[in-house]
Amino acid sequence: MQLRAEIEIAAPPDRVWQVLVGFAEYPEWNPYVTTVEGQLTEGAELTLTLTSTDGSERRQRATVVKVDAPRCLRYRTRFLMRRLFEGEHYFELGAIDGGRTRFVQGEDLSGALVQHMGPRLTAMARGFVGMNEALKKRVERG
Repeated sequence: MQLRAEIEIAAPPDRVWQVLVGFAEYPEWNPYVTTVEGQLTEGAELTLTLTSTDGSERRQRATVVKVDAPRCLRYRTRFLMRRLFEGEHYFELGAIDGGRTRFVQGEDLSGALVQHMGPRLTAMARGFVGMNEALKKRVERG
């Protein structure tokens, strides 16, 4: 299963990337991923705090899979083992006309538990949209 949300931001990818990887500032603007702890290097472990639209929080560990500034960031999460649940989350930034960026956030999900995650998948999709909109506001305001 795949989840995906995209938005156009009136700024070049370099500027959007700076805000995206400025984890220390996430509590100021990011309504979905409120904290990220860890190093942004391939193979490193991150600890994320995710906040649902209902205000509930959960912590999640992820392994950084790819860092290609300012174009792509990917990290992977697993629950117990790959066959039960695996998600690869990604952010893609592409330059478009007028010095703007097409920002895509998504997740590729697999495993036996995915079919039982209906409400959580809906919450994730809403979280992606909320984060994308907040990122756009943060970047465009300078």
